[in-house]
Parts: sequence; C-alpha cells; structure tokens
Amino acid sequence: MRQDVLKLIPEIQLIDDAGLRELTLTVWEEAIKRGGWTIDDLHLMPFTLLIKSVQVSLIEHTRAVTRTSLQIAEVLNEGYKGKVVIHRDVLLAGAVLHDVGKLFEYKKEKGQFSKSRDGELLRHPISGAAFAFKFGLPQEVVHIIAAHSKEGDGSRRTIEAVIVNHADFVNFDVFKE
Repeated sequence: MRQDVLKLIPEIQLIDDAGLRELTLTVWEEAIKRGGWTIDDLHLMPFTLLIKSVQVSLIEHTRAVTRTSLQIAEVLNEGYKGKVVIHRDVLLAGAVLHDVGKLFEYKKEKGQFSKSRDGELLRHPISGAAFAFKFGLPQEVVHIIAAHSKEGDGSRRTIEAVIVNHADFVNFDVFKE
C-alpha cells in the first residue's frame, strides 16, 4: 500500500526529514486501513459533502492544498527575506494530512459517500489531529490539522497553520455554488 499512497500523494516525498516523511506516510496508510477504504475509493471520495455538484476528489484537493501552501510559503519567504520563518517540512506534513480525518468522517453505502457516525460525533480536524497525535507526529503538525478549518477560528495559529487554513479555503471557496 505504501507505493500506492505515494503515487496518490507524491508531495509526501517533498518532506526532507525522513522521520517526518515516514510518519506522514504511515498516518495515511493506517487511516486508509482503519476507515476500510481501498485506493480506488480514494479516487472517488469527494473532498467535501457540503457541495453536492463538485467533482473533485479528496486526493485532488489534498494535493492542491499542499501545492498552494508551498507556493504561499515561497512567496512569503521571497518577499519577506528573513522576516518570517516557515518550517517547510512541518507545512508540508500538515498540508498533506489536513483532511486525513475525512477517512473517518465519511462512509460509503451503495456507491454513495455520506457522513459516518464517527463524522457526526467528531469533525475531521479533530479526528485527524487525534489520529496523527497517536502516531507521534510533532505537535506543530497536529496543530495544523486541528486548526485548518473553523475549529481553529479564534485561536492563535502558527504561520504554517495560517498558510494551510487559507490554502484550504481558497481550494474550497472556488467551488461554492
């Protein structure tokens, strides 16, 4: 399954720190297993259940948010040379994992995706952060997962969490009806 996940989300390989890269990959693998998903399911799983007509998969969204986050970081680093410090590997791991909790939030019945019982009880930022914490990801990455959506509103976000939050909403809002 490892190679399948790396084919799905090649951005994982951009994480320079081998330990963090391995943990990020492991969280995706274990979330797929725990959720009972197949690789084919991930190609079909919508990135949101809030917009019925959207034809964007969770994987497409995850990759776009990750690439958008990297571009934002590059622009900030170039524009503010030395005035901001962005931890690239933390940013990458957080972006790649920001929606991993959707593997618990969703279920598939008769070919249709809908909210699972787990998803009714805990939204994906919380379940994803808890799952990542279980595997020992750094608190900075867990923070990005937990704070990337409305659950993080009103709290102080790290610069990496701010970037992923905005990258996520840019990639969501363009599909609002």
